[in-house]
Parts: sequence; structure tokens; C-alpha cells
Amino acid sequence: MRNHPSEIKVQVETGAVTTALVYPADNLPLRASLILGHGAGAGQRSAFMVSVSRALASLGLDVVTFNFLYTEQQRRIPDRAPVLEGCYRSVIEAVRRDVDSARERMFIGGKSMGGRIATQVAASDPALALSGLVLFGYPLHPPGKPDQRRDKHLPSIKLPMLFVQGSRDPFGTPAELSPILAALEPKATLHVVEGGDHSFKIARADAARQAAVLIDIERRIVEWMAAVTGNRD
Repeated sequence: MRNHPSEIKVQVETGAVTTALVYPADNLPLRASLILGHGAGAGQRSAFMVSVSRALASLGLDVVTFNFLYTEQQRRIPDRAPVLEGCYRSVIEAVRRDVDSARERMFIGGKSMGGRIATQVAASDPALALSGLVLFGYPLHPPGKPDQRRDKHLPSIKLPMLFVQGSRDPFGTPAELSPILAALEPKATLHVVEGGDHSFKIARADAARQAAVLIDIERRIVEWMAAVTGNRD
């Protein structure tokens, strides 16, 4: 398999080291890299992270995943936001140095918590020279607590953003996200997974239908990136 990942050891600003995996594109029609952070409860080798990364690599994108330090150190509780953000920034620096396409076009994002931390990093440092963000299951609020919203920083991000959200996501439905995203500049794009939960699983779906859902998500990401970069080779 051409997109079997290689490892990069990333020195984090705390002095610790974490591991990133680089899934090389089968070809490079996009000439871009996408860094994806994992969710709070599963690391970069989870089934979701691996399958999405391999699929996107097969569609022409260099994909990089990594472990936040608490996962790399086999701790269960996520670190506080400054440590998570510092780890993500260190990965961005390492990928820009070691992955050729990242110096041309770099997107960042992630699954749930990983995506939220990516937005916080982008909001805090406009000088990062990013092309955009891809967010899987953005955690707008904790389940059952819609008043505890995590969107105040989003208007500070002056980059294209793609939100992939299940219609049954307890962390924030598309209906909750839509007015927030419409007010952003530039306006963010929302891809709704009908019937999908926080991980895009469809209730009572068979394997073929579930696979089709993920294929649709992956193709949508690549199409969106091509539109954002103007690269439709």
C-alpha cells in the first residue's frame, strides 16, 4: 500500500516528544497536506483516524496524524488547552519542515477535540500561513449542555473552514451550527451527514451504507480543498 504511514518524532515545546504519522498521497493533484488531531478518547491509531487518513491519501492528499502528549504518554485525561495547543503548534512546525507539500498548502483540523484545538491554534496565530481547516464532528458544546458553547474564538479565524457534522450529533447539531457558521467571514461550509452521530455512524445502517457515508465525506473534503486552493488538476 503506497500510503502506508511513516513516522516523524516531534519535539514539543515542553521538552516531551510525540509521534506523528505521515500518510503519503498516492499522487499529488492537490499538492497539499492535512494535519488531523484525534478526539479526546482515541488516539491517532484509532480505526476512524486510520481509515480516513488512508482514504484521503488515496485521493491525492498528504495526511498527517499525531498523538497529543497525554495519549502518547498513555494517560487517559486530556491535558489543559495550552498544552494541547502547544503540541499542535509543534506538529505544524515539524510537518512544514519535513513534508514537501505542506510548504505549498497546509490545512489543519481533526476529530472532535482535535478539531477544536486546531481552531484555537488558528484563532490565536494568524501568521501560521494555513490554507484552511477541516473539522470532523465539531464539539460545539458538551452533550446535554447547549449553553456551554465553544464558538467565541471562531470569528477570529479568517480562513475557509469545512465542518462535517452528523445530524444526530449530541455535541452540536447542524441546526445549532448553521447560524454560527453563516456569520463567519469567510462563511464556513457545513457538510451534513444525514442520520449520523458524533462519529458519523448511521442508526441501523448496513456495512455498505456506512462505507458509502464515509466515502461521501472523503470526496467532499477533497472537492472542497480543490475549490479553496483553485487547484482542479
